[in-house]
Order: sequence, then structure tokens, then C-alpha cells
Amino acid sequence: MSRYQKTLTLLLLGCFLTLQACTQHQIEVKPLEIKPIHITIDVNIKVDRALDNFFGDLDKIEKE
Repeated sequence: MSRYQKTLTLLLLGCFLTLQACTQHQIEVKPLEIKPIHITIDVNIKVDRALDNFFGDLDKIEKE
């Protein structure tokens, strides 16, 4: 590298570092809003009754 190239490289590096120092970053922190959650649960009772009837028959056989 010639002296001219070294000087130009240092000058460009200095300009780059100077421009980097001029940037600004701003972050906004907003308060969080917490809302209630509504959940609906449907239960299928037919399956429970069918199982009770199935096992109820087995229980009757064991008692006899």
C-alpha cells in the first residue's frame, strides 16, 4: 500500500466512525394492559354415562 492509500483509508475510516457516533436510538416503553380471559368448557356427559352403563353391567355380573 502506498502512503496515499493508507492516508485515504484512515480518512475514510475516521469519517465512518464519526458518522456512526451521530446516530440516535429511541425506545418507547408503553404500559402493558392485562385483560381477563373468558373460557367456555363443554363437557360431554354421554360418554361418561355410556361407560357407567358398560361397567355397571360388569359389576352386576360380579355380584351374582
